[in-house]
This record gives sequence, C-alpha cells and structure tokens, in this order.
Amino acid sequence: MRSYLKYLKGDPVIWIITLLMMAFSLVTVYSFVPILIKIEGGSPFLYLFKHLVYVVLGFGSMFLIHRVPAKYISQLAKFAYYLGLTLLLFTWFFGAEVNGAGRWIRIPFVNLTFQSSDFAKLALIIYLSKLLVRKQQKFDNWKEGIFPLLIPIGITCILILKDNFSTAAMLFLLSMIMLFIGRVPLMKLFTLAAIGVGIVALVVGAHLTFPDANILPRYDTWMNRINNRVDATNQSIESLQANQQANNAKLAISVGSVFGQGVGDGKLKEFLPEAYADFYYATFVEEFGSGAALVLVFLYLILLYRMIRISLKTTDLFQSYVCMGIGIHLLTQASINMLVCTGVFPVTGQNMPFLAMGGSALVMACISIGVVQSFAKELPQANKEDKFEELA
Repeated sequence: MRSYLKYLKGDPVIWIITLLMMAFSLVTVYSFVPILIKIEGGSPFLYLFKHLVYVVLGFGSMFLIHRVPAKYISQLAKFAYYLGLTLLLFTWFFGAEVNGAGRWIRIPFVNLTFQSSDFAKLALIIYLSKLLVRKQQKFDNWKEGIFPLLIPIGITCILILKDNFSTAAMLFLLSMIMLFIGRVPLMKLFTLAAIGVGIVALVVGAHLTFPDANILPRYDTWMNRINNRVDATNQSIESLQANQQANNAKLAISVGSVFGQGVGDGKLKEFLPEAYADFYYATFVEEFGSGAALVLVFLYLILLYRMIRISLKTTDLFQSYVCMGIGIHLLTQASINMLVCTGVFPVTGQNMPFLAMGGSALVMACISIGVVQSFAKELPQANKEDKFEELA
C-alpha cells in the first residue's frame, strides 16, 4: 500500500475521500439503474462498465493534473477559458439533444457524450481567480477593474442559460461569492448582481415577446417545475401527477428511515427518473438510510474544509481563490441535489459529485481535485500534511 500511496501527492484526506466515493459509486450505479434499463434497455453490467470507463478516465485525469506544476495551471487559465467558450458555442449550434436539452457534445466512434458546461465552469473559476489577482488594485474603477470581471462571467452564464438555467444560476452565484472573497467592494458587488438579474429578465422578456425565435427552448419546462414546486401542497389529482417525481423522492427518503432498505432492495428507484443522477440522494437514503446520508454530508463538508485549509496555507493568492471556488462549487452542487430530493428546491439537473453515474461531470470533478492537489503538493514544507506513511 505504501509503495502506491507515495505517488499521490498533496492532501491525503482529499485523496482518501475522493477515491472512496468513486469506488462506492460503482456499487450504487449498479443498484440505481433499473429505471434506465426500463427506458433505454440494456443490462446493469452495461451501465456499470460505462460508468467504470468514466471512473478510470476521471482518476487518470486527476492523477495527471495533480502532477502538473501549479504555475502552468495559472498560465493556462486564459486558454482554458476561451476553450470553454468555444465548446459552449459549438454546443449552442451543434449540441446533441438528450432528454429534451441540447447540452451535450457527442464524441464520435465511442458513443459517449460530454457536457460542455462542466468544462466551462471549471475554466471560469480558474480564469476568474487569475483576474481577481490581476485587477485587485483596480476594483474602484469600473472600466479597468470591474467590467473585465463581469464580461467573462456574463458571457459564460448566458451561453449556458439557454439549455441549463440551474447551472447558469449556480455559476453566477458562485462567481459573486468569489468576487466577495476577492474583496470586490460590496456596493459594486450588489450592482453586479442586479445587472445579472436584469440580463436574465431581459432574455426572458425577449423570449416571451418573440416566441417564434425560441430563445429559451426550455423556458416552459423551467416554469412548470417552479409552478409544480409552489403547488406542491395541493392534494388534487392534477397536482399529485405533476409532482410525481418530487413526491416519489420524498417518499423514498421516508421509506429509507435510519438504516435503509439495503443495497439493491430499494423499490421507489424504479419510479424515479435519473435515480442514478438528479435524484441520487433520495435513492441513496432509501437503500442506505439517513444515518449513511449524514455521513455523506459530513464527507462533503470535510472536502470543503480541507480545500479551505489549502487556500489559507498557500502563499499564492491565485491558488487560494481557485481552491475556494472549487470547494464551494462541489459542495453547492451536492447541496442542490439534496435540496431537490427533499423538496426544498424545484426539480433541476444537478447530480452528486463523484457518486452519480459517470460522465463529463465526474471527469471534471476529478480534474478539479487534481488542480487542488497540484497546489497542495507545493505548499511550504512546514505546512504539508501529506505523509501517507502515517496513514498506511
């Protein structure tokens, strides 16, 4: 064991939690896919193998990225951002449609899909961190200090907004938090938030004014989800049918109780679309119980805590901002999945990092960890806590 662990540099706790989650995801994906088999056919082994491919790709990407010197990540920030925009534009015009949303790029010959917004989110976090360092002495000047921050945030969120409102909203909120951490003055921060809300209102208004243009092709879907959430307490037959997914998710959590139904013994997962992704938390509680769910929440909080520690220990401000942004992003994504399953938020498409059935989200989450570990391994020697010999 010790001979293998020596190749993994950085924070050992982050390595252990991430690898344990990825290994555990193989069990849950095999157990959670009955609904997918009903809809698309195939067998559990087929989807398990497909997920295993993404797990291997994710680990390989994470390992390679964490070996890259941190200075190169900073130097590639601008290139990564423009590559992210290119992928979003390509998806806008030529994206493959899955479940009514054109968010994916289909990879030729291998029958795998890649969601361009997953890459664009990480690219924006890294690029925005670099801009915060470069413009920190100019935050009092709108033209030279604030607009250079607003423009990349606005462009990225608008390109994502067309087919994925929840991701665009989450990314905008994350960007505002990063600007707050980067000490952008509060009044300017509130103004930026108001501008963002105004842009969304303008786009929605344009969609309603010119319906034939179909500016927001999923607008009706978003409104139905919001209306269904508002109408969730209505016990009419129409309301119950409209809220069937959310009601089944809450019922699955209730049935799970403290210790769960057991691995593979959950029944409501067969009636939950995306039980392996968007409704992962509900299915997890049904089979493993609320006790295990608390452990899961605790693990995500530990990940955030370790990333905050790295951000506070590093002497590089860019690395500090990136670690904070990645940590908050991963916890926010997991929290939204939990809040949707418990009925607090309307149904939306955010899955559980490292656990939901694989795809570009899993690979990019792994790359995010690789970036954090690249920074962690270069902490001053006095601050390092990566002695795996003590844990082996």
